[in-house]
Amino acid sequence: MKRFKGFLIKEFHHIFRDKRSLLILFGIPIVQILLFGYAITNELKDGKIAILDQSKDEITQEISNKILSSGYFMLYEDLESQNDIESAFQRGIIKEVIIFEPEFSEKLFRDGKASVQLLADASDPNLANMIIGYTSSIIQNYQQGLIKSGSVQPVITTEVKMIYNPELKGVYMFVPGLMSVILLLVSALMTSISITREKEMGTMEVLLVSPLKPVQIVVGKVIPYFLLAFVDTCMILLLARFVFDVPLTGSLLLLILESILYIITALSLGILFSTISNNQQTAMMLSLSGLMLPTILLSGFIFPIDNMPYILQLFSNFIPAKWFVIIVKGIMLKGNNFFYIWKETLILVGMTIFFLLLTIKKFKIRLQ
Repeated sequence: MKRFKGFLIKEFHHIFRDKRSLLILFGIPIVQILLFGYAITNELKDGKIAILDQSKDEITQEISNKILSSGYFMLYEDLESQNDIESAFQRGIIKEVIIFEPEFSEKLFRDGKASVQLLADASDPNLANMIIGYTSSIIQNYQQGLIKSGSVQPVITTEVKMIYNPELKGVYMFVPGLMSVILLLVSALMTSISITREKEMGTMEVLLVSPLKPVQIVVGKVIPYFLLAFVDTCMILLLARFVFDVPLTGSLLLLILESILYIITALSLGILFSTISNNQQTAMMLSLSGLMLPTILLSGFIFPIDNMPYILQLFSNFIPAKWFVIIVKGIMLKGNNFFYIWKETLILVGMTIFFLLLTIKKFKIRLQ
């Protein structure tokens, strides 16, 4: 029994000396609970909207104030005309436009009826339904307040129009999102085990004595997986278009170029994991646990980022998939050109350069 006790203590010492094991045992469960607890929510908070008030009277101002004071919405832009609506949606920030018809108050008191048009970005159908539901409910509550006051017996009708996905097909949301997740996980996972495989098989010494420079070794590891990931991209696009009927309203060439950039970003991240891992198991664990949950939960393709706490919104900016989801939805569903996605493209370029430079630096250090 004493021998078994000593053996048990030794095992505990091994576990607690290994920082990576402690991270897997305690860090990952804590992160998962926090991510799921805060990211998975059906509540709407600070949804960015725009208002086109063609009447600008007391009633429309009261309705606008009631909507904005509810805590569910945040006014991002006051539109001046109908021509501003399309460009406002294409920028990908606002999720709804509320349009008050001209002479709103006069029609309400004179005819007993006035209308509000609600336009929602349905590239995320779940969020669009939620936003329309909240807005309609607030307007109806305001109408009930007017009826109870006894001054008028009004009817405020809401005309709902879904933009970019009028049939509210869920596949329009999932295909761009899954495209970003699949490419990131496959590319990063494949490259993460490339150098660690060399270490485990004992062939790293061959690379060390070869005339190849660290940059050449890294690039040589990346190119085969880049070609394979590009084939995956083409397959996903073909399936999306001809099997699931996801529209491609923008430029196919621009979409392919952006996908290539995203693949390079994912590959550079995977090769970074490879250089900082001692074995394939650790590299795979880093890739799966460090990318899968954050990508699914914080990329915005399932759960709206605006509904999350500020700290998670801030952290989501470091998730490459978030920016790629915006790019893909913009090109495929909204027909965006480069003018509307240059910022997201620049962020992916910056991430790629950072990952590659850090990879080369770590690679040099670990080979010494």
